[in-house]
Amino acid sequence: MAGLVLLLGLIVGSFLNVVIARLPAGRSLWRPRSACATCGAQIAWHDNIPLLSYALLRGHCRACGAAISARYPLVEAATCLLFVAAYERFDVGIDFAVAALLLAALVAITAIDLDLQVIPDAITLPGIVAGIPANAASGWGSWSDSLLGIAVGGGLFLAIILASGGGMGGGDMKLGAMLGAFLGWRLTLVAVFVAVVVGGAVAVAVLATGRKGRKDAIPFGPFLAVGGVTALFWGQRLLTWYMEAFVG
Repeated sequence: MAGLVLLLGLIVGSFLNVVIARLPAGRSLWRPRSACATCGAQIAWHDNIPLLSYALLRGHCRACGAAISARYPLVEAATCLLFVAAYERFDVGIDFAVAALLLAALVAITAIDLDLQVIPDAITLPGIVAGIPANAASGWGSWSDSLLGIAVGGGLFLAIILASGGGMGGGDMKLGAMLGAFLGWRLTLVAVFVAVVVGGAVAVAVLATGRKGRKDAIPFGPFLAVGGVTALFWGQRLLTWYMEAFVG
C-alpha cells in the first residue's frame, strides 16, 4: 500500500506541475499536451515520467537541450513524500484523502507564490468550500469548528491588512481561511504561529545576508503552507504540550 501511495504522490505531483505552470496564466490544465517551454516541442510520454525522466535526461530537453527547471522534480518529490507521510500518519481512508487534498493544494500554492508572489483564488476559494465538508467527514472537527476556523484564519490576516494598510495580500487572508476550513480554529492558530515564527526567522536571515532589502517583498504563502503541514501532522501534539506546559 505504501508503494501505491508513493506512486499516487508522483502522479499528483506531476499534475501539480501543470497546475503551477498554467493556472496563473489562465491556460487549460488539460490541453494542449505538455511541451518544452523553450522550443515548444511536445514531450513524449517516456520523457514525462515523474522524477525518472528528469534524471535520465539530466535535466535537459531531448529536442533542444535547454535546461528543465528543477522545480519539476522538486514538486514531484515533495508531493510524493508528503503523501507517504500522510499515509503513515492517517493510514488509508477519509482522513488520508482529506490530508492529501490539502497537501496538494499547499504544494501548488507554495510554488506559485514563490514564483509569482500570487496565491490563486482558483485554489483557495474552492479550497475554503471543500474544506468544510472535508473536515466534517474526516472527524477532525464539526461544521461549526470549520466555520470558526475560516473566521479565525481569514480574520487574523484581514486585521493585519487593515492595520498595516496593505502590508499583507488578500491571498494570504484567503489561504488562512482555507486552512481554517480544513483544520478548524485551534489547529489554524498553530499553523499561523508556526508560519510567523518560521517566516520571521527566514526574513531576518535574508536581511542579514543582504539577499533582500527592507522594502523587498517576501511571499508569506510558503510559510503558511509550512504552518499548515505542521498543524496537520503535529498540531494536536503541540496543543497538548502547550496546555500541559503553560496552562496546566
